[in-house]
Amino acid sequence: MSKPARYDFKTRPIAHPDAIVAGEKYRFTILTDGLLRFEWAEDGIFEDRASTFAVRRELTVPDYYTWDRGQEGIEIVTKRFHVLYNKKKFSSEGFVVQLKGNVTTKWAYGQSVSNLGGTVRTLDMVDGRTNMGEGVLSREGVAVIDDSKSMLFESNGWIAPRRSGDRSDGYIFLYGHDYREAVRAFYAVSGSQPLLPRFAMGNWWSRYHPYDRDEYIALMNHLDRDDVPLNVAVIDMDWHLVQIPSRFGSGWTGYTWNTALFPNPPAFLQELHDRNLKVTLNVHPADGIRGHEKQYPEVARYMGIDPATEDPVEFDCTYKRFIDAYFDIVHHEHEADGVDFWWIDWQQGRNSKIPGIDPLWVLNHFHFLDIGRGQQRPLIFSRFGGPGAQRYQVGFSGDTVMTWNSLNFQPEFTATASNIGYAWWSHDIGGHMHGYKDDELTTRWVQLGCFSPILRLHSSNNVFNTREPWEFNIEACKVMEDYLRLRHRLIPYLYTMNALSASDDEPLVQPMYWDYPELDEAYKVPNQFRFGTELIVAPITSPRANSTHLGAVKAWLPPKKRFVDIFTGVVYDGDRELILHRPLSGYPVLAPEGAIVPLDAAYRPPNGAPNPTALEVIVVVGADGSFNLIEDNGTGTRVDDGDFSMVEEGGIESGGENVRFSYTPITFKQDAGVLKIGPTSPDDPCIPTLREWRIRLISHTPKPELRCVMTSSKKARLAQFATQPVDNGTLITIGSVPTNNSIILELGPNPQLDVINPNSKLWTILRDTNYFYDHKHNAWFAVIADQPLNTRISRLQSMGLPQELLDAMLEILLADSRYSSTYSEDLELSLR
Repeated sequence: MSKPARYDFKTRPIAHPDAIVAGEKYRFTILTDGLLRFEWAEDGIFEDRASTFAVRRELTVPDYYTWDRGQEGIEIVTKRFHVLYNKKKFSSEGFVVQLKGNVTTKWAYGQSVSNLGGTVRTLDMVDGRTNMGEGVLSREGVAVIDDSKSMLFESNGWIAPRRSGDRSDGYIFLYGHDYREAVRAFYAVSGSQPLLPRFAMGNWWSRYHPYDRDEYIALMNHLDRDDVPLNVAVIDMDWHLVQIPSRFGSGWTGYTWNTALFPNPPAFLQELHDRNLKVTLNVHPADGIRGHEKQYPEVARYMGIDPATEDPVEFDCTYKRFIDAYFDIVHHEHEADGVDFWWIDWQQGRNSKIPGIDPLWVLNHFHFLDIGRGQQRPLIFSRFGGPGAQRYQVGFSGDTVMTWNSLNFQPEFTATASNIGYAWWSHDIGGHMHGYKDDELTTRWVQLGCFSPILRLHSSNNVFNTREPWEFNIEACKVMEDYLRLRHRLIPYLYTMNALSASDDEPLVQPMYWDYPELDEAYKVPNQFRFGTELIVAPITSPRANSTHLGAVKAWLPPKKRFVDIFTGVVYDGDRELILHRPLSGYPVLAPEGAIVPLDAAYRPPNGAPNPTALEVIVVVGADGSFNLIEDNGTGTRVDDGDFSMVEEGGIESGGENVRFSYTPITFKQDAGVLKIGPTSPDDPCIPTLREWRIRLISHTPKPELRCVMTSSKKARLAQFATQPVDNGTLITIGSVPTNNSIILELGPNPQLDVINPNSKLWTILRDTNYFYDHKHNAWFAVIADQPLNTRISRLQSMGLPQELLDAMLEILLADSRYSSTYSEDLELSLR
């Protein structure tokens, strides 16, 4: 019998001997030019097995040199650091590291340094902020991971504790402010993020509620009628028996379907699959397999227990025979019936029968490898275990309290997790428990979910705590449904970012300071983040003003470029701090000049997120831009087809076949004003042979001589297209084009973002504000007066307007410095 896939865990934990500097009781491994492993072992036995953090230490040996000064000690020098060590047990006096380059921190062993944060195991019961742990980034340029107590992996794929005795095992990251390279070094040793299935990018429905089959299918029908797409059906713990005889204990753990709710589980799962949904079930494994379970007799016999005794098969993550029964008997049977992956809800702490072996790590590791057997791309849903947990997506952040404070913390929490390489957080969108009913709060949470790694609606088992959009007021319902549709429209962009996360170690969500480490402003907007390569999101996480009905957020725009709100088309100068204001239907999502964002062109994309037959491409003129759209057919578990290797480049191979990507390059040349799309290569049955293309030029009105050419390997010809103005720019629709052809759209030389008259937006702000009519009248005529801009602003500032109204108006008036200081228009024209 072949070894189960869950034990086929290929690692490369033994470093190249040329990277090692060692003595009788100490050992240094120069893993990269900025990452140093340091070990002390009183017995002289060092650790070469893979740990939960370090699965690959065999890396290319960096340039370094050593100077052995005999009894005085040794020195180790790379281009990034200089180590001085006295060859004795590690101490602050005897082990010192000096950074080189722009950051010249000197670190001594045991010294505490600042840290930009990482992430934590769970947000259960968190109301607002909580500690975010530590990552590998620091403004002081030094960060340490203590790996002395982590669980180990044997060469046969099984688990092991650390050796006892006086020993230490640490990794010090010495990258200064080169944050992105520090995280890449982390991935190189710890394993890259795996490629998620495409369906994971879409909407997940989850609610802690005792659904029955009819209610669940009725819910799916209602979502479908409202044109709300869905990809994942999450069924919480009530899928299994929870009311069990008291002699068996709590009903929290269970593996037997409740047939009173789901009379025919395989048929129910097939109904969901017929709707192009994937299904995950919640499991709390802590109580093992007990006598009331349908699978108990077989499991008991396998474990050497007489089923007649009803003695429990206790959960024991350290016993391989139990693990085999847990998967091969219990879970595989449910998977054969149609369960696609598992929500592993471990909440019982870090202890097991063997000190140092954490049950959460064992569950995440073996579940991920086991579900990926054969051709299925691995996916699990579980909690964060610590450094190295990025190998096992998706993260379940836990049961947050439903308050504005909790919402306000979540963007920072998500972005900061990238500092420890953990990118695929799934939050309970809307919060989980307690808190209060607030339609605006839930709506803003759904908007954040749209621009989060995973969008999973969830709520507690309080009968009033729901996430169905139609259970909220009309305004909130419409906005939530719009953003749930938008999430599916974003999947072409998100899936490309998913591939880049796995290949280039670029998390989807990144703090602003990754790109601007020397600018203090980048650290002052912890809630603002990069969302993929093209977008910046500044979430609104506080209630809107009673007067203007606008939510507000402090934002910072980086230097050098202009930025455009992709929804409103407002153009903003860069290199500035400002306050952004939006109605409930709006959300600050900004794209710089040169940005290219592909979307599914459908109003409501279908469930399951297939590769679209029509694409809409957002383009922001003003600078060169490029985007390589990545698609595949959803098969394959290893990405090592020449683009990147899950083993060779630091990730984890999990068996199965290779992923085969198709690429559609999209480029924009600013000087020439030429947008080129395609062709798609290689030819692949998973890509439609014909595609309709829509080009959305944000805040740009093209010249009348606009021309579109379609080219193939044999000829070029003019393509038919239609142009129409839209609220945020211009929409160009090109008919069906073979995907092995290119599209060339000629806008004319050096196209620029439009200079937009702000009056219509100012009119809307004043119209909708609850305030004295006379004062609104005076403010309106002040902004449209034929006077220099600074004069008009001075008049507004002297009127005693409410601060929130004044700020909202100043945002629009001062957005784009190109706006004429003497803009004068007839009132009637300005209202059009």
